Amino acid sequence: MKFLWGLLAGLALGIAVGLLLAPQSGEATRQQISEQGVMLRDRSGNLTGDLVARAGGLGEQIRTRATDALSQGRELYSRTKDDLTERYTQAKSGNL
Repeated sequence: MKFLWGLLAGLALGIAVGLLLAPQSGEATRQQISEQGVMLRDRSGNLTGDLVARAGGLGEQIRTRATDALSQGRELYSRTKDDLTERYTQAKSGNL
């Protein structure tokens, strides 16, 4: 029973001290939280726009690199095919 009375007294004392030492009223605190929420929303909107712009640029860069790699692969395939065809022809005719 002493514990319960001590708990209730501590709770009451904590609430009283919190009310006396609060830096601003509840209305001011709610207003501040609301303003910070709007500011955070604006920041996240700007961040989203930046990320979308970067992703678009990155997609174009990847597409360009893939196209370049594909052309290099086709060129290498063509040279290798021509070289092997020439060697095969030479080997077949006995000029190797």
